[in-house]
Amino acid sequence: MLLTGLIFVHARVREHLDMPLLNERAEIVKVLGLTDLCLFTEARYTRHPSLADMATAFQDHPMSLEHFPSGAIVPVPPHLKYRIK
Repeated sequence: MLLTGLIFVHARVREHLDMPLLNERAEIVKVLGLTDLCLFTEARYTRHPSLADMATAFQDHPMSLEHFPSGAIVPVPPHLKYRIK
């Protein structure tokens, strides 16, 4: 029980100590206009899901199958789930 309490205390102290660095990084992201986090390096629609469009996955050929493993892991971006009619 003591160990659990120490874990929470440590997390709180680290949060307090790291807040200036996190705020600085948030400001850099805001100023530079950086996009989302790049988790995969294969295809551009898996590198930056927020920038994907409806045809990006079929950029090589309209009937091409998914040939990147990350394409099966990354879900469809929210802005592409619902189409405005």
